[in-house]
Amino acid sequence: MEDTTSRIDLTEFSEKIRELKSCIAETIVGQDIAVDLILTTILANGHVLIEGVPGVAKTLLAKLVAKLIDADFSRIQFTPDLMPSDVLGTTVFNMQKNSFDFHRGPLFGDVILVDEINRAPAKTQSALFEVMEERQITIDGSTFKMGDLYTILATQNPVEQEGTYKLPEAQIDRFLMKVTLDYPSLEDEVAILERHHHQTDFVKLHSVKPVLKKEELLSLRNLVKQVYVDATLLRYIALIIQQTRTSKSVYLGASPRASVCVLQAAKAFAILQGRDFVTPEDIKFIAVPVLHHRLLLTAEAEMEGYSAVKVTRRLIDKVEVPK
Repeated sequence: MEDTTSRIDLTEFSEKIRELKSCIAETIVGQDIAVDLILTTILANGHVLIEGVPGVAKTLLAKLVAKLIDADFSRIQFTPDLMPSDVLGTTVFNMQKNSFDFHRGPLFGDVILVDEINRAPAKTQSALFEVMEERQITIDGSTFKMGDLYTILATQNPVEQEGTYKLPEAQIDRFLMKVTLDYPSLEDEVAILERHHHQTDFVKLHSVKPVLKKEELLSLRNLVKQVYVDATLLRYIALIIQQTRTSKSVYLGASPRASVCVLQAAKAFAILQGRDFVTPEDIKFIAVPVLHHRLLLTAEAEMEGYSAVKVTRRLIDKVEVPK
């Protein structure tokens, strides 16, 4: 279907990716798929929502990934009393200059970790809308552009309801992927305990050295744009998206933005695997984390116990895979 002759030199890049994954594996046990998805999102120039119960290393993973990229890092802990000015910044009167100075908030940076994003009220959530989509912030009529690298890594707890706010659908749609961190397997849990037993302070984020420079990551994003995608695969993506709009289990299907996100993510995932072309398997794998948080199920489907992930997988399986 595609010419597998490499059009992009991935030698140096592949070495960097191996080093990146190796550094993460030294601290995070048994979350290889989640790590791949988060790295894919960053390569695809998107934002990622990391969901999981307390204690599965959501924040640790996000901080570790940010540390391994040599860029400006900022962390915001969302709380119910957080105001938009707390994250965007405030204008303060400077008596010496007899003018107003803008003091930038924590949303300014390259890699932003938003912890427990569903804890802030709607007014603060809305502060993220513009910056997530347009990479800019408008305050008091002044527009501040974000850097080319700008990426938001957000975490949320799916089980705790008290003191949380449901994220608006428009905001959820701005996340390229929603990655779920599950409980570790028995073997992985034993490995975690062994590490803690032999080295109680094995998590030393302050000693982590960056693997990727900011310029290198931006050049890798440019390589993603050059990944080859056959015309039959573009139709394959469109057919999957169409399924979400016609299914009786889905109340609100995926938008055209979702189809573009599947394409971007598949190209980035191919690069992550050391290839300069996309396969149907790439699309099939990547489509679930890209689509499932964008679908609203019907009341009947939810009453029958279907989850968005299960419905998304079933809809993808209905589409014939290109040969």
